[in-house]
Amino acid sequence: MELLWVAAVSICFLSAFHPAEFATAHYDKILSHSRIRAREQGPNVCALQQVMGTNKKYFSTCRNWYQGAICGKKATVLYECCPGYMKMEGERGCPAVAPIDHVYGTLGIVGATATQRYSDMSKLREEIEGPGSYTFFAPSNEAWDLLDREIHSGLIENVNIELYNALHNHMINKRMLTKDLRNGMTLVSMYNNQNLHINHYPNGVVTVNCARVIHGNQIATNGVVHVIDRVLTPVGNTIQDFLEVEDDLSSLRAAAFTSDVMDVLGKPGHYTLFAPTNEAFEKLPRGVLERIMGDKVASEALMKFHILNSLQCSEAITGGASFETMEGNTVEVGCDGESLTINGVKMVSRKDIVTSNGVIHLIDQVLIPDSAKQVIELAGPQQATFKDLVSQVGLAASLRPEEEYTLLAPLNGAFSDDTLTMDQRILKLILQNHILKVKIGLNDLYNGQFLETLGGKKLRVFVYRTAVCVENSCMIRGSKEGRNGFIHVFRQLIQPAEKTLHETLRSDKRFSIFLSLVEAANLEEVLSQPGDWTLFVPTNDAFKGLTEQEKQTLMRDQNALRNILLYHLTRGVFIGSGFEPGVTNILKTIQGGKLYLKVVNDSLLVNELKSKESDLMATNGVIHVIDKLLYPADMPVGNDQLLAILKKLIKYIQIKFVRGSTFKEIPMTFYTTRIITKVVDPKIKVIEGSFEPILGNEDVKTITRVVGSTIRKEIEVPSITKITKVIEGEPEFKLVREGETVSKVIHGEPKIKKYTKIIDGFPVEVTEKEVTEERIIQGPELKYTHITTGDGADAEETLKKLLEEEVTKVTKLIEGDGHLLEDEEIKRFLQGAGSEYTKVTKVIQGEPKVVETEIKKIHLEETPVRRVQTSRRTQGSPRRRTRLVRPGAKKQNPQKEN
Repeated sequence: MELLWVAAVSICFLSAFHPAEFATAHYDKILSHSRIRAREQGPNVCALQQVMGTNKKYFSTCRNWYQGAICGKKATVLYECCPGYMKMEGERGCPAVAPIDHVYGTLGIVGATATQRYSDMSKLREEIEGPGSYTFFAPSNEAWDLLDREIHSGLIENVNIELYNALHNHMINKRMLTKDLRNGMTLVSMYNNQNLHINHYPNGVVTVNCARVIHGNQIATNGVVHVIDRVLTPVGNTIQDFLEVEDDLSSLRAAAFTSDVMDVLGKPGHYTLFAPTNEAFEKLPRGVLERIMGDKVASEALMKFHILNSLQCSEAITGGASFETMEGNTVEVGCDGESLTINGVKMVSRKDIVTSNGVIHLIDQVLIPDSAKQVIELAGPQQATFKDLVSQVGLAASLRPEEEYTLLAPLNGAFSDDTLTMDQRILKLILQNHILKVKIGLNDLYNGQFLETLGGKKLRVFVYRTAVCVENSCMIRGSKEGRNGFIHVFRQLIQPAEKTLHETLRSDKRFSIFLSLVEAANLEEVLSQPGDWTLFVPTNDAFKGLTEQEKQTLMRDQNALRNILLYHLTRGVFIGSGFEPGVTNILKTIQGGKLYLKVVNDSLLVNELKSKESDLMATNGVIHVIDKLLYPADMPVGNDQLLAILKKLIKYIQIKFVRGSTFKEIPMTFYTTRIITKVVDPKIKVIEGSFEPILGNEDVKTITRVVGSTIRKEIEVPSITKITKVIEGEPEFKLVREGETVSKVIHGEPKIKKYTKIIDGFPVEVTEKEVTEERIIQGPELKYTHITTGDGADAEETLKKLLEEEVTKVTKLIEGDGHLLEDEEIKRFLQGAGSEYTKVTKVIQGEPKVVETEIKKIHLEETPVRRVQTSRRTQGSPRRRTRLVRPGAKKQNPQKEN
């Protein structure tokens, strides 16, 4: 028995890998399987499956055999003699060869006695008993019983012509075995050269004009007999011809003409048309048919979605199979007992209308392809909640057919009860973040991409080996493309990030201890700046039992603290659901050690520690919450006191102790520092002979250069700037942001510290500059501006000239002596449109109020300061020198700009 089973499996396996050998002999291959399955019954016995409750029998495929069902109906096993063999009394199996006779006699041998009788009645007997070589597709006795009574009576009443011609229509003037009957072949019958369409399917089914061969290859002396399950009728019309005269298909006929598909259905070919009846079109929602018919692209897609480029007879369908439509997408064609199903739905009301270029099956539903649907119509049953809510808050009505969109549709289970009952305005904002204003397919997405939503939010895309995620939620299978957009299916609601990693830590009391350690290690800037990080954050529970003294001890050892904290940080944003389940993922941390991540039962494990909460999104990364402090197992401790503290916190691994070992210093060059300097374009107002600088809107451009190894410096400068400033007393430059009043900015003496640092084996000069700024931004402001001139008339003339000439000048009049500064670099830097002038006379006095003191530390590597010196002597005044200082404008050893 075991050998028999192995042989059966082997044949199924080998035939799958050698399709060319069996390409034109599927029937014979399936017959061989049947012999093997029945080998225990004796020689030349074949095993068949018979659908319970019917007379339908099949030589089965491996799938049907092991399922024990055909078309979803239970099938019993029968054992019969294989074609060409017969039983002998007292012997096992079918050891005898069936007698060979002429075609007429062979009809009796195979049990087609009705066909044999009609051959005798119509005088065909003499022909098929005589010399020749014929193939006779002989209807079984049951096939004659199934024939329409009216047609049957007409044949019997005129046996010499009608019946004779009908039988000739089942014959070809050539012997053709099943191995000769190739798929798509057209043979010419012996009646009026009528075409017989042959289909030879991979499941072993052979059909002639959609009549199935149920007993093949019964050899005769003058040909061969194949028994079929229905009576053949002459075929002359094309599919187009049928549509043009069938009243019940008038709606389909109109759609075929509108889409220019009708002409295709009149050409030679092997088509299958699933033809919706008029009643089927009436079932469509109001307006849908009008919209599709009014859109030629959509109407063409609709029609082509009902057409297969292959001829699929109903008798060839013994299980579900996908077939490509002329539109390009596929439909699932199956069966449920005697009924055909399309995409799992019983909808075929009449089947196997054979034409000269294919077959028609009438259906009672219209198949609408995704390519003809509006994007909101793509939502299936699993996204029904999303679709309903989008309609409920009025967003569906705002999706215009002529515009393109992408829907990021969460599954029904993603909507909690709290979400469903929240304020409609808030719910609308949430749903807007799941709709994009552009059409983006799955293949258009890439890692680091930003997607703008209908609500104006920017969503980040993360692409992993087996997943594509948008913010905290990852896609599942089911993306579809519609007429005006795509729909992608997501596991969870998408939650756009609002805070940085640092702000997220500050806003959650669970992380207060970890945050204090981060700040003690001066790492808060890393977590505040733009970037892409994954941070594993222990809750306060991870530090249970830690005394304040032990905490201070840990904070004092900066190298140890940074090594521990940076072991929790890795480059890149890694979403928990983006990891392939059950597979270990290795991430390198900033500290240099490795983290081992795995997803088991939808839970994220970090070094085998279960994350309590994953995917807390931040604008510069993601947080995964853990309840234990992480520590690299291969990093030794050389201090007894520190070892005791760590052992108190970390009990899931054995911490190595190597006396005297120290923690490596981690340079702070692993992240990018952005230093932004804004130069604002002042505009000058002239008021009764006084000048006063007024700050206008900022028009800036960004210049980016690399300072040191990886520190990035961005200086924003105006694209157009003109300054004309005449003041009494020493000049003063002020930086004012829009919307605030600053009277004065007082700069303290900078504290500069220089030292040499070894990075990657090379000495690097490091400069630290600490500047104290006191900003006076509230309270009365003392403003006094005055033009000091010699002669009034000349001054007016000079002033008019200054206003008319659009030149860049910085003018300084001190104690009656004029001093004009002019420099080519200043021109290039400050060149722009003309100044705007008005008149004001005002003197405002009062004590200024200091409301903000800020200490800025700038840590630069190899950052010299460039000073541009310019001077020009004015007539009648001593030569003076004024310097315009711009940090970072020139370097002693310039590095390559990035």
